[in-house]
Amino acid sequence: MHVETAANPAPGFVRSPDYKITLAPVDRLVTAWLDSTAVARSSQALVMREGKYPPVYYFPRADVDISLLTATEHNTTCPFKGKASYWTIEAGDSVEENVAWSYETPYDEMAQIKNYIAFYDSRVRLEMAD
Repeated sequence: MHVETAANPAPGFVRSPDYKITLAPVDRLVTAWLDSTAVARSSQALVMREGKYPPVYYFPRADVDISLLTATEHNTTCPFKGKASYWTIEAGDSVEENVAWSYETPYDEMAQIKNYIAFYDSRVRLEMAD
């Protein structure tokens, strides 16, 4: 019997295979605002639920106004998702450093978030349309 093995497995899931992270499509339009500027708007966003953390909304990169984002040197590593790269947003008179992140090469188990960008919802306003 042939068994597929992950090429880039998450060490977190190797150590804790019962750890739960769920991703689901959001069934309405989601907009991320910095002051009065829409930074991202999508009807194809994903919501991630992980442990005791609040939900995180991931926007397809194509639905983010990349012209407002500047890559920074900051990065973090999650044992379940991989290495996160960060961006600063500048819109109008507002600047929020390291407020957006993405996993450019997520671990195999989280491959669905590749090419998606998330924002700290304590620093941008998320709005859900009905």
